[in-house]
Amino acid sequence: MKLLVIGSGPTGVHFALSALNRNHHVTMIDVGIQRPPIELPDETFTGLKRHLPDPANYFLGESFNAAMLPQPDGSSEYYGFPASKGYVFQAPPYFRYEGHGFSPLISFAAGGLAEAWTGGSYAFNDAELSEFPFTYAGLKPYYDEVARRIGIAGEEDDLSVYFPHHEHLSQPLSLDENSARLYRRYERDRDALVKTYKIRMGRSRNAVIAEGRDGRGGCRYCGRCLWGCPNGAFYTPSLTLSRYIAYENFSYHPGFFASHFQLAADLEIEHLVAYSLNGGRQETFRADAYVLACGALSTSNIVLRSIYKSTGEIIYLTGLTNNRQVLAPFVNLSMLGGKYSPETYQYHQLAVGLDTGSPTEYIHGQITALKTATAHPIVQTLPLDLRTATEVFSTLRSSLALLSLFFCDYRRKENYLTLKPPARNGEDGEWPILSIHYSPPEGEGHTIRGAMNKIRRFFLALGAPIVPGMTTIRSIGNVEHYSGTLPMSRTRKAWVLSEKCQSYDIGNMFVVDGSAMPFLPAKNLTFTLMANAVRVAENI
Repeated sequence: MKLLVIGSGPTGVHFALSALNRNHHVTMIDVGIQRPPIELPDETFTGLKRHLPDPANYFLGESFNAAMLPQPDGSSEYYGFPASKGYVFQAPPYFRYEGHGFSPLISFAAGGLAEAWTGGSYAFNDAELSEFPFTYAGLKPYYDEVARRIGIAGEEDDLSVYFPHHEHLSQPLSLDENSARLYRRYERDRDALVKTYKIRMGRSRNAVIAEGRDGRGGCRYCGRCLWGCPNGAFYTPSLTLSRYIAYENFSYHPGFFASHFQLAADLEIEHLVAYSLNGGRQETFRADAYVLACGALSTSNIVLRSIYKSTGEIIYLTGLTNNRQVLAPFVNLSMLGGKYSPETYQYHQLAVGLDTGSPTEYIHGQITALKTATAHPIVQTLPLDLRTATEVFSTLRSSLALLSLFFCDYRRKENYLTLKPPARNGEDGEWPILSIHYSPPEGEGHTIRGAMNKIRRFFLALGAPIVPGMTTIRSIGNVEHYSGTLPMSRTRKAWVLSEKCQSYDIGNMFVVDGSAMPFLPAKNLTFTLMANAVRVAENI
């Protein structure tokens, strides 16, 4: 079968790899913005500061733009992307959108948004899959396969009650001192903590390997995770893409913006229309089946544009979901005044799970000790003058850490994607632009306050109080977990997918990215998306 895959993100590359292994012919269309060459790959973080010709430009970007930590809504916050990850968020002029209560991060990089992810890889359990047309048992073989391919570090521990078992879980990395002390305190008082607060702590599940394999080096604790792993220990989808470019039955076409499908009268796809980024020429691509794997926003945009181009109709794709995220800095008092080591794994190494009494509304948290992360967002947030704030921060640095708390989201009709009709005077050009609408769920503030009250008491009992006045709620869209606009469904209706992720409306179209998820748990979704993409490819 000839398959055309749009997008080289995590779902696109793993769908394609499984399809290639089953002897399908795969063509991949991609904007495919490439990662810049790796600077001094053998150096550590501190080595880069000493030996780069212009370290300020590398770490802070031209004109120090990375120091401003810009977000889509214009705000600044604890989380920012370094200058070396700027390529991930470049967009071609063909993609235009407006957000209403939603400030998304968009990527057209080779590898997609997961080129800038933090590697959290957690399987969904049966409760979290209750809206899906299959159970955990139906997805487990594909979780196993993805874990084998990418390498997931972790261990069976207290959080295993929330993380179903899968094969190929590899040894966890060494904990940094801040995380190690916090974990030892939890283990000492585990029974009382779990009984009192209904919160458990364990090791994060991370897409990183401790020992080299398949041409990738093992983690060498160089402290460069945030700027891009220099030896492939930390998994990104571009690693998989680079492996199968040489397959005889694979054809990769970067430099193309997938615009829309040309649809026949019965809404079957006749071909894909794409525009070259080099000169804007229009090209068409044909296949037996078409697979959308370019992320919920771009996938929905293609579907909306296809219907508009073929029928003139502007439709609504409802049910957009996104995890709300709360960031809470805390101080591990046992580390006060100590020295921090930059030569450690930089992303989250511990996780927490809060039992709410409802299995689907489990609240997930990840803990990242502050190491080589850029310090100025915290310094600027302290209610002190710059000199005093810098001195205080120097004392606190080794003890500081950040809790990222995630909340689930349900599909609701008031959250939707559509197209904004072209202006009459033609100022918006030939195409309508994507219009994104999102409103938080009713009672969200009460849910967050209740969770944070428990979390604060839990961390205080661990000797790691959350810093007063510094907890922040991230804007909707700033968390790159977008889903729900073309969901799988057990029943046939408009703009949903079958169990095989095949559209009921456009018969030769399949969707394997976040659009297909009928419910968004609090856990990171990428591991599940990859597993589902493999499932679809092996059953197409």
